[in-house]
Amino acid sequence: MSDVIAYLNGEFLPESQVKIDPMDRGFYVGDAVFDIARTYGGKPFKLREHIERLYRSLKYVRIDPGIDIEEMLSVSEDLVRMNEEARLESAGDWFVWQTVTRGVAPTRADIPTPTVLIVTKPVPWNPWGTLYKNGAKAVITKTRAYSAQSLDPKIKHYSRMNFNLAELEAKDVDHEALPILLDLEGNIAEGTGYNVAIAKDGVIITPKDDDILKGISRETLFDMAQLMGISVVEEHLQPYDLYTADEVFFVTTTNFVFPVTVVDKRSIGDGKQGPIVKQLLAAFSEKVDMDIVAQMEKYAGV
Repeated sequence: MSDVIAYLNGEFLPESQVKIDPMDRGFYVGDAVFDIARTYGGKPFKLREHIERLYRSLKYVRIDPGIDIEEMLSVSEDLVRMNEEARLESAGDWFVWQTVTRGVAPTRADIPTPTVLIVTKPVPWNPWGTLYKNGAKAVITKTRAYSAQSLDPKIKHYSRMNFNLAELEAKDVDHEALPILLDLEGNIAEGTGYNVAIAKDGVIITPKDDDILKGISRETLFDMAQLMGISVVEEHLQPYDLYTADEVFFVTTTNFVFPVTVVDKRSIGDGKQGPIVKQLLAAFSEKVDMDIVAQMEKYAGV
């Protein structure tokens, strides 16, 4: 594959030459925020919206990246163009990934210069590409989502140990399962990189955004559903609501929506991909001008 180019602190360079100081606070204490868009057929989808969310996270955690939104957007688009040959050779499509750390600061008294890193990474086709036919399995974990009272989940940050533990907990139940976290009150919150939604009696219901990341794909879901004449309601959901739903699905940058057919070893609906998910996938495929399910299954080797 052609050399993949990255951007680090004002310089484009081969990704293999990227070096992060071991005293960078993003490395040794997770003092960093990030965001990820993806391409469809090499074209970034809602890149500006992802970068605008990145800057909201930066403002909240009080990191000044030293470049404005327009420059971050321009550099990200340039990087996608530089790596087009590599995409065509083998990647299929990219994640476009911006990370900003507080920088190198050996002591608390030091005032660091932020580290700005932008990379393109192949979309992870597995296990996602294998999930359309039979749907994903999910486990509602004991590990909880962060509360807005401690660390607001609207920030896309690297302090994600609860997500790591939730994934391990789900694998303890079923090695193929993906986790769903509850908030501190026992309401459905989110997954470890995806929002959660259900369909019941033709209506899409998704958790309120009190204690979840405001997903860009979740916003796209709202827009697509409105165009399709499907009602969307935001309300607190409990595990009972997932168990008794007609459909459960995840909403994610990776490929918009994925059906979930088993939650806590309970079959959802008829145990197959439901009609609303099928409609959403068809409409989104038309929007991005490619069959997103066929692409995922192709690169996943299904």
